Amino acid sequence: MTSQHRVVGVQVGTARPVVIGGRTVLSAIIKTTVNGRVAVTALGLAGDEQADLSVHGGLSKAVYAYPSEHYAYWRGQRPRGDASDTLPFGSMGENLTLSGLLERAVFVGDELHFKDCVLRITQPRRPCFKFNAVMQDRLAGKKMAQTGFCGFYLSVVAAGSIESGEAFELVPGARSTSISSLTGVSRRKTRDD
Repeated sequence: MTSQHRVVGVQVGTARPVVIGGRTVLSAIIKTTVNGRVAVTALGLAGDEQADLSVHGGLSKAVYAYPSEHYAYWRGQRPRGDASDTLPFGSMGENLTLSGLLERAVFVGDELHFKDCVLRITQPRRPCFKFNAVMQDRLAGKKMAQTGFCGFYLSVVAAGSIESGEAFELVPGARSTSISSLTGVSRRKTRDD
């Protein structure tokens, strides 16, 4: 399959206690890279967990994808001299880091056809306080909303497996509701324009 769209990172994480703002909460926002093929089931990637199923996970939000192109912006937002300013893939809490596919180019119902599985775009991510803590920026969620650099959730149409480096095809759905329109930035110019 030849495509300009590619998976450049596959990440999973387990739910664990983290201290945010002086209180301990359960979170699986920290994702680490997986090498080799990873099984994809109706509820997401093998080895991945979600701490709060009211806002992450489930059938309609089984996999979270994020454009690699936005990492330059977020690296520029990090405190200078911070050893974590490199932000490895998975730092946004995403399962799949994708290249060549931005929010303004996708619609609810579009499908991503991989070698061994099919995923369908369902909605944009809405950042929470845990994202602010990971980014060490109390305004990170607001910046994500204002820029529209939110990524998108995917449901699993056909289970199988996926791996980093693999190309995929974007297959358009009805194309009635864009991810950018749901974030409110479809008509505003962003730094990627």
